[in-house]
Amino acid sequence: MPDLTEGVRRFKRDLFPPRAELFAHLAGHHRPTTLFIGCSDARVVPELICASEPGELFVIRTAGNLVPAHTQGRADGIAASIEYAVAVLGVSGIVVCGHSACGAMTALAEGHDLTGTPEVAGWLRQADTIRAESVTTAGTGAGAVDALVRRNVLAQLANLATHPSVARALAARTVALHGWVFDIATGTVEELDPATGGTALTA
Repeated sequence: MPDLTEGVRRFKRDLFPPRAELFAHLAGHHRPTTLFIGCSDARVVPELICASEPGELFVIRTAGNLVPAHTQGRADGIAASIEYAVAVLGVSGIVVCGHSACGAMTALAEGHDLTGTPEVAGWLRQADTIRAESVTTAGTGAGAVDALVRRNVLAQLANLATHPSVARALAARTVALHGWVFDIATGTVEELDPATGGTALTA
């Protein structure tokens, strides 16, 4: 906690002043262009990866960057955030970003014992089907984790499309979906092609 307190002081002293005009504008305006759905992993920082200024990204972070498919009548903070970003803020792009060395995907690919973390186990059960398909095609080991990371990103894009606000925006062609994989060691971002599962762009 002392580190965070010092960080707040440094923000106010060194980082805020050059952006004072931007923050003054943002105090009355909230118009991000992109919804970024990433993993909760502390090594994956959306604003840093995208070199974005405050106000540009609307961010949702979940373990394993999972996006539950829409379920009618169920209160869901993730679904509410997606709906708000698309229907109210009018974002024009949605990124689902997986990453290398993902703890959630590693646990699934390697069949870790999660009995000591029942909430984690319950959350990751949403990806059981994805894991089964990935193991069938990619085998085991590091290759299996990498394959699962990519397959998971594509599956979450499909889940996104089940949300009514996203489905409407896709039909109206006012939003575009993108699947990314961030490599922590190299800083590389791959964009996946939803049609083939291959890489569409590497940056």
